[in-house]
Amino acid sequence: MNWTYVCETDDVDEEDLISWDHEGHVYAIYNTEEGFFATDGMCTHEVQSLDEGLVVGKVIECPLHGGRFDIPTGKALSAPACVDLKTYQLKIEDDKIYIGL
Repeated sequence: MNWTYVCETDDVDEEDLISWDHEGHVYAIYNTEEGFFATDGMCTHEVQSLDEGLVVGKVIECPLHGGRFDIPTGKALSAPACVDLKTYQLKIEDDKIYIGL
């Protein structure tokens, strides 16, 4: 697996996310009560960035139509979202977040 540096752990506020663009793809990096996670950064319902979405616990709600996803698994939890988000492995070393691509 190719590990790519994303950001520092303190760059992502608790119960929040940041959007990270890499080689034409948008990723979302989350800091939840259960740890750090990564998914695709665009809602699967319509082309809408999740970076303005609301993180509650381990759920992200899309800011456009309110579709909700489980952050650790990417599973679509509520309409209109019905296609799961792709998830990615993360590792943390010396407070640096790396994504497995």
